[in-house]
Amino acid sequence: MADQSSRALIAVTGATGRLGGRVARRLAERGIAQRLVVRDPSRAPELPGASAVQASFEKGEAVRAALEGMETVLMVSAAETPDRVERHRTFVDAAVDAGVRHLVYISFYGAAANATFTLARDHYATESYIRTTGLAHTFLRDNLYADFTPFMVGDDGVIRGPAGDGKVAVVAQDDIADAATAVLLDPHAHDAATYELTGPEALTFTEIAEILQRVTGRPTTYHAETVEEAYRSRAVYQAPDWQVDAWVSTYTAVAAGELAGVTDHVERLAGRPATPLADVLQR
Repeated sequence: MADQSSRALIAVTGATGRLGGRVARRLAERGIAQRLVVRDPSRAPELPGASAVQASFEKGEAVRAALEGMETVLMVSAAETPDRVERHRTFVDAAVDAGVRHLVYISFYGAAANATFTLARDHYATESYIRTTGLAHTFLRDNLYADFTPFMVGDDGVIRGPAGDGKVAVVAQDDIADAATAVLLDPHAHDAATYELTGPEALTFTEIAEILQRVTGRPTTYHAETVEEAYRSRAVYQAPDWQVDAWVSTYTAVAAGELAGVTDHVERLAGRPATPLADVLQR
């Protein structure tokens, strides 16, 4: 620990975002030096013991240089694009070339080649590739973010999607950040581990809407669309097909029961129970 406080051995990606930024702040609060690998250093948080370097996932040479000398790396998954898996592979290859010893990858709950949620397949492909490299690794598979549930509500106060009566164990980003920080501070204790990070209970979207209404005071309901209705209601955004498929499959994965599992992995890593949705919203 004393050595880590004097020179950076941990690199954090995504530090300009909600999750990576939370982790970076937690490391700084513990006096841990770190290197923030970001697309735009001018947007990197100014934290004691942190230095920012520029590198995008798809720029292998820049990533290799940014990770040179790093022992442990938090790899927050790249922005959603059709070539995200290829970007991830480029990043992983660069980490290997830079001599990184341990990669902590932010994945998705239930990642699988045949996952209903299309983007969970990307995460599975990335996990599989990391395993082939021989890198020591830890996978943190996050459920849907509890913090984002208010943004699922339309201007009319309605959450619309083809989730039926399925349940989802939404998880707080603060809980994920605490779990990730614990792994980064003692990566050897979590080598080859996969953690499924969830909230303390699985909720239907009707229940989520009720909690949102109770906490915010804004009338909120859930309308269970058919799949066909979901595609029609999202056509107005004129998004590419792959993105609309991802939006819709978020809900159909819930309908299929693929996001309903509840684990104690947040408590095991963070040392405290996972945060209920109502508490996340009240913050």
